[in-house]
Amino acid sequence: MTKVSVKHQITLPVAVMREAGIEVGDELFVRADREGRVVLVRERDRIDQWAGSFPGLTAATDLEGLRGEWDE
Repeated sequence: MTKVSVKHQITLPVAVMREAGIEVGDELFVRADREGRVVLVRERDRIDQWAGSFPGLTAATDLEGLRGEWDE
């Protein structure tokens, strides 16, 4: 059990953070779900999450290559 401090802060147990996959430095969205219940959701960088997932996309968006074409 965790108490709310006078600054309205709580400490998340390490075991809970590990189980949820939350790491130091992660940004969390916080929302009230209902009375007495708060939900924390980790925000992941969507670019990092999907980077490398679409073969050929990088070649299609090769800005340096496009800049070279402009110079020709």
